Amino acid sequence: MGSEKIETVELGTGGPRVGVQGLGCMGMSFAYGPTDADEARATLERALELGVTLYDTADVYGMGENEKFLAPFLKEHRDEVVLATKFALSYDPDNPAQRVIRNDRAYIRQSVEASLRRLGVDAIDLYYMHRRDAQVPIEESVGAMAELVAEGKVKHLGLSEVTGSELRAAQAVHPIAALQSEWSLFSRDVEDGVVAAAAELGVGFVPYSPLGRGFLTGSFVSADKELTEDDFRRQQPRFTGDNATANAALLEPVREVAKAHGATPGQVALAWLQQQADARGPAVVPIPGTRKRSRIEENTAATRIALSKEDLALLEPIAGQVVGERYADMTHTSAGRE
Repeated sequence: MGSEKIETVELGTGGPRVGVQGLGCMGMSFAYGPTDADEARATLERALELGVTLYDTADVYGMGENEKFLAPFLKEHRDEVVLATKFALSYDPDNPAQRVIRNDRAYIRQSVEASLRRLGVDAIDLYYMHRRDAQVPIEESVGAMAELVAEGKVKHLGLSEVTGSELRAAQAVHPIAALQSEWSLFSRDVEDGVVAAAAELGVGFVPYSPLGRGFLTGSFVSADKELTEDDFRRQQPRFTGDNATANAALLEPVREVAKAHGATPGQVALAWLQQQADARGPAVVPIPGTRKRSRIEENTAATRIALSKEDLALLEPIAGQVVGERYADMTHTSAGRE
């Protein structure tokens, strides 16, 4: 069992020490259609056995239900787990399609208290601002978050989908342990600015959707034809219609590299991301999401795959050929403000 365990890394200068791969918990109760709660709970346990210690959730996932789902697991394993959750993003109850983003001090304080209550913990290890409200100075928001650290309610601060300049402004107020944004073989816009800023400032990088929301594994080709009506991916332009067909053809080099390593396409995608730490500087801790023990075992095994220069050259052109944006509305992403 010990040889299966993944290695650890410091997530940002002075940040928490975590397994080099984390676990995105969102899909266990939100966004990706029906779930088996018992298997999801068993997946949490198996991940910990394999050395996964960074568990990622948010208050918006299932309107608090994902945090509640994690609470019993956290109660049993609190000292073994680095818990990350987020604030800032919610949905208008009168119009569920309308997102609401708030970064003001009053909302931050209200949000942290609610998350602490749902999670059943005294402190959150890593507290992220989930999305940026450009109407509120980032210095003001991070200042309010810093108060939570001083009060012992939060241990480390994180930001999600911010630009390089926004990260620098935040770091000037309080140390930022981690920057979380989408980054994968299909989504590389963060490399234009914020990855370099993270490396310069000693901020760890936590890529979400490192498997392209499952697309890079080949688990589906067309979201609108294969996934259930309540699956979030049906709303993402690159996974539907002609875009999905064109993007599926881009996976051939991933399959080619996977075959050469006796690996799966998903493992190649994760191995590629892990190696970006050596190439670009910051600690990189992807958080692939899954609800199955078999996938956790597959994903963590990817940390032991070393891609060659030839492999990397085959994979390099993929992102530049992807058709369709990662969100229908890119306004609240770092790419939308760079």
